[in-house]
Amino acid sequence: MNIYEETKFLMKKYGITANKSLGQNFLVDESVILNAVHEAGICKDDLVIEIGPGLGTFTNEIVKKAAKVICVELDKRMVEILEDRFKLFDNVEIINDDILKVDINQIVEDNKELKVKIVGNLPYYITTPIIMKLLEGRAKFESITVMIQKEVADRLCAKTGTRDAGAITYAVEYYANARKLIEVPHTSFIPMPNVESEVIILEVRKEKNVNVKDEEKLFKVIKYAFMQRRKTLLNAIQNTEVCEDKEKLKDILHKLNIDERIRGEALTLDKFIDISNLL
Repeated sequence: MNIYEETKFLMKKYGITANKSLGQNFLVDESVILNAVHEAGICKDDLVIEIGPGLGTFTNEIVKKAAKVICVELDKRMVEILEDRFKLFDNVEIINDDILKVDINQIVEDNKELKVKIVGNLPYYITTPIIMKLLEGRAKFESITVMIQKEVADRLCAKTGTRDAGAITYAVEYYANARKLIEVPHTSFIPMPNVESEVIILEVRKEKNVNVKDEEKLFKVIKYAFMQRRKTLLNAIQNTEVCEDKEKLKDILHKLNIDERIRGEALTLDKFIDISNLL
């Protein structure tokens, strides 16, 4: 039985339809599943935290390679299927909860003898909050391998200082090295979404950026710069909590040899760090 047939069988057996409010689309492309698990680099020394396992399609491959799998699933219908499907596996734990409410740091601490990797097929409407929760929490995990909407993947994996970048791009670069892995057409899902998807990996940086004097200020400067990205940096962040004195900011830009007409989107992460440090 291939993945497509298996998915249709499970949906029929348990009377399941995709929950649109939870952004559910079931992946039925076996090559994507196998390649994604391979690219995640999962091995017998790993604890894998899987976000939104759904029917357990990814889980079924991950359990063969990992020491332990913790599935975090919000939909109670899916939890019942997962418990039934993996009841004979002693390396699978299922948590029925919202990933945004789960204490990832505690899970990592409780399994500190294992390397931790995060895998998931993220709902499109909540991709950014989930990724930022994981990165900002600074739990000691190695990587995040997720399937997300292609448009969001483009933004997360863009180079800072280019038009494709947004505020989230700078946050991702600060915490991790982001790479695209696999393009996933909409025909790879049941039901078919209206958008294309992509699997990406975020390899988390092990060391904190020691050049940053105040992380909170850095990200506030970036936030204000991108709230009004068509404005120059000078006009976008003046009269905000990060810069009440326009002339001071002008002096800082001159000191850093940055044109005072520059927009935030043209600055690299390093340049934002230099500006925030001097502010």
